[in-house]
Amino acid sequence: MSLSARIERGSALIGVIGLGYVGLPLLAAFHRAGFSVLGFDNDPAKIVALNRGENYLKHLGSTLVAEMRQAGRFEATGDFSRLGKPDVVISCVPTPLGRHLEPDLSYVERTADDIAKTLRPGQLVVLESTTYPGTTREVMLPRLESRGLRCGKDFFLAYSPEREDPGRKDHSTQTIPKLVGGIDPASGEVAAALYRKAIEQVISVSTAEVAEAAKLLENIYRSVNIALVNEMKVVLSAMGINIWEVISAASTKPFGFQPFYPGPGLGGHCIPIDPYYLTWKAREVGLPTRFIELAGEVNHAMPKYVVQRTVLALNDRGKAVKGSKILVLGLAYKPDVDDVRESPSFELIEQLDDLGAEVSYNDPHVPQTHRMRKYNLQMTSVPLTADSLKEYDCVLIATHHSVYDWQMIADHSTLIVDTRNALKAVSGPRGHIIQA
Repeated sequence: MSLSARIERGSALIGVIGLGYVGLPLLAAFHRAGFSVLGFDNDPAKIVALNRGENYLKHLGSTLVAEMRQAGRFEATGDFSRLGKPDVVISCVPTPLGRHLEPDLSYVERTADDIAKTLRPGQLVVLESTTYPGTTREVMLPRLESRGLRCGKDFFLAYSPEREDPGRKDHSTQTIPKLVGGIDPASGEVAAALYRKAIEQVISVSTAEVAEAAKLLENIYRSVNIALVNEMKVVLSAMGINIWEVISAASTKPFGFQPFYPGPGLGGHCIPIDPYYLTWKAREVGLPTRFIELAGEVNHAMPKYVVQRTVLALNDRGKAVKGSKILVLGLAYKPDVDDVRESPSFELIEQLDDLGAEVSYNDPHVPQTHRMRKYNLQMTSVPLTADSLKEYDCVLIATHHSVYDWQMIADHSTLIVDTRNALKAVSGPRGHIIQA
């Protein structure tokens, strides 16, 4: 039976490599569509947890993995020699930046080599990791064809960018439209047919490069507009004008304006990283990306700006930052999730610590830190009570979790630096609240 027929009948086995914020919900979407799924990951702790029916991504719901296990159509493994078993292999591995903001495709390359070892006729391989245009064709394809099989004839290869947004309530993996671009027309058709079985709307584009570039454009669009309001925040603050009120006023225009909001820096795996994949690739064709790079400079400067505002706020109250006790509220990069990838809170903590402050953090979603590529803070979330707030010289709001009692925080804190406009609705005196 052909791969297309197995996909249409729902009998194809779907393999997903990388069971994190992208891979696990995608795997669950195919499972909900009736497919048997096989998850691959190189983290033994994840494999053990998943096969026990435990879910380590809280925003997906505590019962998700247990329900998949009970259905008998899901298994997780760290044995990459089994990659020849699935009819479809989808790669959802990280694409971080190197020390000099250059693309790090080591995970993509290693995974492609692993797939190539067991690649068999009739398999479909899809890359979902965000990357620069040409990666699927220039990096994946040669590795997969290295053993003699030919794309479009013996196997199929496509690119379909992930569009996950952890914690979002109005959209899910199934409802977010899916872009699909093949290395060749046959690959594009098979990949689109696959995703249509699990995703409500699938949009086919002419090539993998178009899909790769579209994903970068989506995130660069956000990066540039966030940089704009971050720069406006700095300028308007110097003028004594409230940026949040300005954005609210501009948002009354029914056309030609979309609100973006400032913050202490960029977080998440996409927006802080993806623009640099295009700037790097652009150098290959000898073209500058001044606009994109400037946006990156503005956004990456925000943690330093927030720290400077904190230092000045303490100084105005006769306190040196050295020796001051500072509580950072929120370690996650966005509200109401436990996702700390690229969170600016880590840089805020590190910069304040370098200045000699005694820094603690509270985050109800992140009880303790873990080792990351850039940070290993080895910290534990401290209690947040009216009494504990009084012990700190400054409270720095980095993430506006909805569970926080902002009135209580405003009432019992000596000094607050608010980077999220979290205290906009609190009553009472506001002289101790500084926006940054």
